[in-house]
Amino acid sequence: MKALIIDDEPLARMIVLEYLQDYPQIQMIQECNDGFEGAKAIHLHQPDLIFLDIQMPKINGFEMLELIENPPPVIFTTAFDEYALKAFETHAVDYLLKPFSKDRFDKAMEKFLNQSTRTIQQQNTQALLQSVVEKNASINRIVVKTAGKIKIIPLPEIFYLEAADDYVKIHTKEGTFLKNKTMGSFEKALDQQLFVRTHRSYIVNIQEITRLDPYEKENYVAILKSGTKIPVSKNGYTKLKSILGI
Repeated sequence: MKALIIDDEPLARMIVLEYLQDYPQIQMIQECNDGFEGAKAIHLHQPDLIFLDIQMPKINGFEMLELIENPPPVIFTTAFDEYALKAFETHAVDYLLKPFSKDRFDKAMEKFLNQSTRTIQQQNTQALLQSVVEKNASINRIVVKTAGKIKIIPLPEIFYLEAADDYVKIHTKEGTFLKNKTMGSFEKALDQQLFVRTHRSYIVNIQEITRLDPYEKENYVAILKSGTKIPVSKNGYTKLKSILGI
């Protein structure tokens, strides 16, 4: 079975490699210093297991996983215990808090090597991401993959978000990007004083709104600086009035 280590700490990678010597059935195919390298390596090698740090330069472990289609089972290796949520117990293969012992590592490997749960482990990686989003609100950027490259979008650069089937369109001054995520998860994670869900299909950066025009019964249209017109439902209008103080 193929495995990857994605961790910016050389010592941490060395310890995992040392502990893995007792598992000849696991082939370590690459060590990655950050999430950019990790995403590329997962796409290239399609590993059966990844050992993943959470806090890393450039993009964190969760942001990297969001870029992967059908992410593999994950054993998290991190020093940041604030991430030790119920979600890990439910969805991740295991969670190793640095510094971890060989005995603790062996217990994690035992869970992974349990053949009867292998398929469930992979499915649970996606469920973990959703659970983490729900429990850890407030983000300051969105990471997307476009044309084979990873792009980090700061929130102030976003004009609005638009529902698009199983994806969300992120409209920015540089163009439109797709993210495989739900509008509900964005609504929970974005600062609700800056981003308002004006309609079931739209979340708008209020800094981009120039005016609100009446439109059919109790509905409105938000006119953005770009000239784009965004529908505003009755509930959306109530939210905007509260935030804008009108």
